[in-house]
Amino acid sequence: MSEQAHGLVAAMERHQVAVYVAAMATGALVGLTLPTVGPGLEHAINPVLAALLYVTFLQVPVAELGRSLRAGRFLTAVLVVNFLVVPLVVAAMFAFLPADQAVRMGVLLVLLTPCVDYVIVFSSLAGGSSQRLLAATPLLLLAQMVLLPGYLYLFMGSKLADIVEPGPFIEAFLVLIVIPLTLAWLTQAWAARRSVGRKAADAMGTAMVPLMAATLLTVVASQVPKLGNHLGKVAQVVPFYVLFLLVMAFVGLAVTRLFRLNRPDGRAIVFTGATRNSLVVLPLALALPDRLAIAAVVVVTQTLVEVIGMVIYVRAIPRLLLVR
Repeated sequence: MSEQAHGLVAAMERHQVAVYVAAMATGALVGLTLPTVGPGLEHAINPVLAALLYVTFLQVPVAELGRSLRAGRFLTAVLVVNFLVVPLVVAAMFAFLPADQAVRMGVLLVLLTPCVDYVIVFSSLAGGSSQRLLAATPLLLLAQMVLLPGYLYLFMGSKLADIVEPGPFIEAFLVLIVIPLTLAWLTQAWAARRSVGRKAADAMGTAMVPLMAATLLTVVASQVPKLGNHLGKVAQVVPFYVLFLLVMAFVGLAVTRLFRLNRPDGRAIVFTGATRNSLVVLPLALALPDRLAIAAVVVVTQTLVEVIGMVIYVRAIPRLLLVR
């Protein structure tokens, strides 16, 4: 890689939050001015997302994953905040959500699944244990795909069978988890044995910020044209997303104190509890029947709210989290 290219990558990494916001703004502009490109861009979501997750997993050495699984208190706190506390928070909000079934489905899909991509970035910017969080990423992905159908059944009841088919869930698991994770580990094995493999892995590692920006732009541009007459319904969920971020800041703090975690680990716990997996569950929302098409827009709306919230989190959480 040339010195100029290295400089560009370094600049993007230093200003990655601004890059992500700009990508979403550009996506919104494209979606509003060129609505006919939306359907085509939808087909690009899974490929760019799979590439993003491959690069994310590439940062997790297999040995580091093993050590992460042995980091008892931290890993337990990650699982408790995401799969016990968050569902309870969502349950408290559920009765107050708009009655529209598609809107409720979208909110459940996004809030019940923990983020596995840019949470690493924002946690790191706030001084959190990003490497530990990164190493826990495959487990978080596996756990949410296993648990999500059960959570949806608890909230939606017998209606769920008429809404969700297992096929898209299995496809998402294979395309977005199994294949990228396997390829990442094969790349690591190649890098460990050959210098050319090491150079290739290093080069692919620099693609994290551009791929995240491309994913955000693609997702927003493909979904904005769908707003149409649903803008009012979508706007109704924004206060719930804002409330979720506010509540989870203090819930994450409580979990941190409960498990007596140090400051970096505690900040990582706050961020993993607050950030959600909108990009990974979007393909599931897109696979819903046409009458529930607004669910995908509800999922994307959470991304827009969350990225703005994360800019605030990066400054506020280090001041709020006064632990060892």
